Amino acid sequence: MAKTPSQDLRTSVQLTHPERIYWPGDGVSKQDLVDYYALAWPRMAPFVVDRPLALLRCPDGIKGPRFFQKHAWKGINPHIEEIVDPEDRDGEKLLRIKDFDGLVALAQSAALEIHPWGTTTAHWEKPDMIIMDLDPGDDVTWSAVITAAKEIKERFQALGLASFVKTSGGKGLHVVAPLKPKAAWPEVKAAAEAIAHGMSGDNPEKYLSVAAKAKRGGHIFIDYLRNGRGNTAVAPYSTRARPGAAISMPLAWDELTDRTGPSSFIVKNAASRLSEHSADPWADFFEAAEPLKS
Repeated sequence: MAKTPSQDLRTSVQLTHPERIYWPGDGVSKQDLVDYYALAWPRMAPFVVDRPLALLRCPDGIKGPRFFQKHAWKGINPHIEEIVDPEDRDGEKLLRIKDFDGLVALAQSAALEIHPWGTTTAHWEKPDMIIMDLDPGDDVTWSAVITAAKEIKERFQALGLASFVKTSGGKGLHVVAPLKPKAAWPEVKAAAEAIAHGMSGDNPEKYLSVAAKAKRGGHIFIDYLRNGRGNTAVAPYSTRARPGAAISMPLAWDELTDRTGPSSFIVKNAASRLSEHSADPWADFFEAAEPLKS
């Protein structure tokens, strides 16, 4: 019998009911999710390990009840660690994983979306990335979203920062700048806010920097609010709990074309992209980090 990808990585987590379907319209099971994450793990690990996590759990799959969870639940797998927030030592503990066992435990727990903080527990108060989330109105073209992403790239360059792009797994894109963890949360959020307000101020007919649903039509919301302490964004390579089993997939900038849509990458077509012979467009993400200029 041929090995499944998850057998190539040793895990002590036992899947129960691996045949359980999490994405019923797409036939994607719990085992399919673990096999996908086994392929993604070498690239995904630095973006989820040792980071406080918020999880979107769907125990009965995407058509059943769902809840966003950042604290432990009854019977939580021990490979999902509970950690104390140094700013809230008496509060409920937060969650993190340390290894592939932890990721498998998340899949076993029906955590179909993984949303980390933009920092690790090694430097809680100093983010190591800025995340700009482009959320287009329903009538906005994909090419307009691409144009917005490239403008953010230019604005990051003006700050001396590299930038990387990924699909959100929804309708939009995330543009992410790696940081040396020197600046505190308020400074990083202020820098993100300045970019968002700058874009909406320069092109108010295209961009919004406030989350006004009534005004969303025809506009792209430049969401900078992912950058506050305790706020999260979906992880690179995380699945999304939506029909299609789409992935938030890192891209090279030259892949960002009309041929690559916001949900082009799904669990069932990810294998070739994640093979050991394929290029990793985010391979030098952390090596490209620079400090945020004050």
